[in-house]
Amino acid sequence: MTGTRRRGRELALQALYQLDVTGGDVQTGAGDLWRHFGEDEQPAHIEESRAFAAELVEGVVAMRPRLDELITASAAHWRLDRLSQIDRNILRLGAYEIVGRIDVPASVAIDEAIEIAKRFGSEDSPTFVNGVLDHIATVAGAKEGRREL
Repeated sequence: MTGTRRRGRELALQALYQLDVTGGDVQTGAGDLWRHFGEDEQPAHIEESRAFAAELVEGVVAMRPRLDELITASAAHWRLDRLSQIDRNILRLGAYEIVGRIDVPASVAIDEAIEIAKRFGSEDSPTFVNGVLDHIATVAGAKEGRREL
């Protein structure tokens, strides 16, 4: 069984993707997703996953301009609008966890993003996501335990 946090990250990716496609807001755009996510899981796990996903989505949305700057600076020869919507949102999610959540080690944020890229992205997504997020972690000082925006 997939862990509660991994499921939360997957739901957050789906919500961010939906927001990217529709241009909607967090409450409206993700509402149906929150309701239907994890119906086949234990009730306690559903709520934990949903709560973690909501934290991630709200954090990404709040920091999106800065996250996009970091991604653009770290994705050599790629414009943000040329990235697939899946890869772009996996990167936003991973970058947010690296710079915006001191409770998540950078290595965990990167590993989780890679695993999600394997599941939802293209064949090249995991390697691309790893390279970009590793650069962001280095620039942000997250590998040394300090984090700078």
